[in-house]
This record gives sequence, C-alpha cells and structure tokens, in this order.
Amino acid sequence: MDKIGVTARRARLVARHRLSAGTRAAGDPAGVVDAARSVLGLHATDPATVHLSAMARTDGAAVADVEHALYTDRTLVRMLGMRRTVWVLDRETAALVQHGCAHTVAATARRRLVGHLAESGVDDAASWLADVEAETLAALHARGEAFAADLTADVPRLRTRIAATGQNATTRVLLQLAADGHIVRGRPRGSWTSTQYRWSPTAAWLGGELTPLPVEEAQAGLARRWIAAFGPAPVSDLRWFTGWTARETTRALAALDTVEVDLDGVPGRVLADDPVTDDEPPAEAVLLPALDPTPMGWQSRDWFLGPHRERLFDRTGNIGPTVWWAGRVVGGWAQRGAGGEVVVRCLEDVGAEAAAAIEAAAHRVATQLAGTRVTPRFRTPLEKELTEG
Repeated sequence: MDKIGVTARRARLVARHRLSAGTRAAGDPAGVVDAARSVLGLHATDPATVHLSAMARTDGAAVADVEHALYTDRTLVRMLGMRRTVWVLDRETAALVQHGCAHTVAATARRRLVGHLAESGVDDAASWLADVEAETLAALHARGEAFAADLTADVPRLRTRIAATGQNATTRVLLQLAADGHIVRGRPRGSWTSTQYRWSPTAAWLGGELTPLPVEEAQAGLARRWIAAFGPAPVSDLRWFTGWTARETTRALAALDTVEVDLDGVPGRVLADDPVTDDEPPAEAVLLPALDPTPMGWQSRDWFLGPHRERLFDRTGNIGPTVWWAGRVVGGWAQRGAGGEVVVRCLEDVGAEAAAAIEAAAHRVATQLAGTRVTPRFRTPLEKELTEG
C-alpha cells in the first residue's frame, strides 16, 4: 500500500474544501453551489452555518448570493439526510442522499412516530398518520407554500398531542413528509438566521421531483462523492458519515474502483483515478463556523484536530467555530458584545505570521457578518468562554 502522511492529507483537505485563496469558488450564486458541492453538502441544522460555510469557500459571496441559490435559482435545496441531519445540497447530490440515506431515516422515523401516536391514544395509528399526511399535503398544494401554523389551522388533527413530547403532531408529521421527500423547506420568516421555514411540495419548489434512483446506485454515487471530497479516509469514516450499515458500506465501495492506502498505520481508501499528491498545505488561515462540513466530515479527526477536541466540541459531538492554519485546527472564535465583535483564541503557539493571518481572516468574517450576531445552536466550552469575555 502507498503511504499517505498527515501533511499530504491536510494539503488535500485545503484544496478540495476550497479553504485557501487560490481554491475558492466564484463570489456569486453559482460559486455558492460549487462551494457546497466541494464538501458534498453544507450542514444546515444551524441556519447560519449554511451562509458562513459557503462564504468561507467563495471569493466575495454575500448572504444575498446564498439566498439567491437557495430561494431564487433553487439550485440548492435544504433537506433531511445523513444521520437525520438537515443539509443544503445541490440537486444531483440531493437525489443521491434522498435515495441513498433519507429513505432509511424516513422508515425509522415513521416507526417511531406511529409508536408515539399509539401511546398517545390514537387508534390504528399507521392509518391515522397516512390520512393526516394526505390531508396536509393537499392543504400545502392548495396554498403553494405555508408555515407550520398555517397547516395546523387547515388540518385540525395536526393538533393531536403526542405524549412522548408534550407537543402537537405538526412538527413530527412535517418532518416525516420531508424525510420521505414530499416537501422541502423554503425561505424562512425574517432573517437568514431564522429557523421558521415556509414549506412547499418538493415538485412545485424544484419544478419536478428529484431524480429517482435505485438504492444501490444512489449509495455508490454518494460514496464516490464523499471519497472524492474527504478521502483518503478509513472505511469507518464513510460508514459514520452516511449512517449506513456495514453491508451497505461494503456494497457501495464494491461498485467503485478504489485502492487501499496506509494512513499512518490505518488502512484507508481513495479513488483509483484520483491519486494523492505529496503537497504541503498553504500557509493560510480561515475561520469556519460551528457545524461546518469540513471538521464534521470525519469520525477520526486527530490528524487535523490535534489535542483540541475537548475545548471545541460539545458533549454530543458537535463542533463549534474553529480557526484553521495550514490545514489544521489551531483555535476557535466567537462573537462578543452587542455589536458582535469577532474574537479569536489560538490554543497553541502558531507564530507571528499565522497570528497576523488569523486576525485578517477574523476581519473578513466580521465584514461578512456586517453586525449580525450569530449564536451557535450547540455551545462549546471555548465559544462560551470567548463570548463571556
């Protein structure tokens, strides 16, 4: 096996994920789509992540460019995908995710929801859910787009209380319809940091259904895209990222032409037609937001994270805002005060050149935020320390 060291992996990470000046995408809506595709997709559990992750990988794109790609061109779509996480994906990748991952998420969610409805006293819960889904879809088609509260007014049975959560059924039913690919989140109410989304039928929003694909084909296509963006990497990282079973992972890899490589004593995979070159990562800095797809792309992160996990992750495995230098994490950042001042802290001695570059990167992020205050949904130790001063 060819041996691939940490330095080469970091250089490839920077290049593939567009984290240096020479690799960033164009600063327009098309460039935003390219940026999302370069990391397979953008984490969207926290809405601010979508915009900050895209802007970090483009040469001057603004919030308006991200919104244009999402809501005007609709070349990006927000959907439920791997590991029951919300993502923003280009249309082709969205089809791979829907048929390669989301179908399993949807089946699991349906079993759980039917069980919770039965526990709440709903007779023949599976049939009840199917009827309410049909009513909700009909109401949404009639409106064209709607907030959850609008649909609850149209479909009174959505007010049914679910004992397990103490809330009505609206959110769970809408998430089920989304996981099954019937509806998508559109433009939110208020600013780009809002989570109150309008819902639309998928075919109406996109001008047609996502391309139907056999599960095996979708999983092979998704595996290829992940390895191209995140490889070389251990097979266990691919399985973790997708949420697949060992059998599904093995089957997807068998459909691809990959080669095994030695990652400092750990076997990894890379596409056979995509060799890793022995490059050095550029001496450049970038600030990435909480839940950015780069640090969240692998389960095994020590080769770029070093000893900083405890300060930068919360207890459930969500990463906060990070500072990067030459392809590795060296610290974190946050916003402080009413004006949203961007403050950084390095967790190791990076030297004067790196420190100056990091300050310049912080200024770039502050300019992009333009005074908007963003609080990560999942707070991490360092982010909280910096926020509190």
